[in-house]
Amino acid sequence: MGKQEDFVLRALEERDVRFVRLWFTDVLGHLKSVAVAPAELEGAFDEGIGFDGSAIEGFARVHEADMLAKPDPSTFQILPWRGETPATARMFCDIQLPDGSPSYADPRFVLKRTLAKAAEMGFTFYTHPEVEFFLFKGKPAPGERPIPVDDSGYFDHTAQGGGQDFRREVITMLEAMGISVEYSHHEGGPGQQEIDLRYADALTTADNIMTFRTVVREVALSQGLWASFMPKPFTEHPGSGMHTHMSLFEGDENAFYEAGSEYQLSRTGRSFIAGILQHTPEITAITNQWVNSYKRLIFGGEAPSYVCWGHNNRSALVRVPMYKPHKGGSARIEHRAIDSGCNPYLAFAMVLAAGLKGIEDGYELPPEAEDDVWALTEAERRALGIAPLPRNLDEAIREMESSELVAETLGEHVYDFFLRNKRTEWHDYRTQVTQFELDRLVTRV
Repeated sequence: MGKQEDFVLRALEERDVRFVRLWFTDVLGHLKSVAVAPAELEGAFDEGIGFDGSAIEGFARVHEADMLAKPDPSTFQILPWRGETPATARMFCDIQLPDGSPSYADPRFVLKRTLAKAAEMGFTFYTHPEVEFFLFKGKPAPGERPIPVDDSGYFDHTAQGGGQDFRREVITMLEAMGISVEYSHHEGGPGQQEIDLRYADALTTADNIMTFRTVVREVALSQGLWASFMPKPFTEHPGSGMHTHMSLFEGDENAFYEAGSEYQLSRTGRSFIAGILQHTPEITAITNQWVNSYKRLIFGGEAPSYVCWGHNNRSALVRVPMYKPHKGGSARIEHRAIDSGCNPYLAFAMVLAAGLKGIEDGYELPPEAEDDVWALTEAERRALGIAPLPRNLDEAIREMESSELVAETLGEHVYDFFLRNKRTEWHDYRTQVTQFELDRLVTRV
């Protein structure tokens, strides 16, 4: 038993914790939870909590069902929405096989494995997500259009607005759990909110995103609202992305910074971007995993549609911000395709793997896109060598199917399950007769 485990066991008694929720995610990024009594926790630290892995989507076949959830004591936090006495706490878990080896199906382990590769190269990977989502007036019934909680727009300050009170309560709860928030504001669509989490290492950030989604949903329900991270719930309004700022550090030095170079961007940073651009078609099914994700990516606005990079260009897939050009520690890139409905463990793992591949193989960064890419003609984009992102989930699946990088990063089990699940989703989607077709054709054909 280490110091962190001892701290948790003491905190259980001092804070009158009666229930401990052990959290983990399935392959698609849905949060799973099992509650244990404090008396069981010491054994859970030593041996884990057994469960039927075949009941969790993507985890195991029936004959491989036995798995263990091993709590990570460094993630211990009290859940503020459950009340102070008696208290409820949570910890994230690493999933193991009965012999104690890491589970091949655990998305958290997929990210840990990729971070370990970065560490072997001397790098630590930091991320800072800008998470967008919609607030609706109650849970939409099947077949009904969701009703936004307000009609406000980007950065609007509405007197006694429900959105700002909502954001304040969410931020208060997040900070009570040790999750720092940098900004919050109303986004461009009606009822659309954005809350930006502060920089942290990628594993901590992924855990924080899973906590963030839970807190947002809990606060929404407590106020009679419904929160959704669906990428694009409205045809006429912007979708919800998760623009993610990223950097690599070598010890205390930012590996993306080089004083005097163009945009202060180092050779390492340029190769990292080149790796992302080169492998983006292969990894898009992971960063944008739902059929609905591609309605956001073809819309324009703040969502990228083409594989390119730029400096002051928000139509680019990868942007190099220049908020503090002479402060080396702040050098970073911004990935603008990831949406709020992704599995953050797998998304971060794939973007990191693509960037590291670029560094390993010395990829050359193509010229930046200086124009608004959406305003160019197809011929102009072809002449500039700017290719489109996959235009739907089917195209993204086909790119992923032929990718050695994705198969190697995810591992055979996650790779195979993810593809099978997404093929089924695409099949189910394309067989549906939509309201659009009925409105256009039922009285005309």
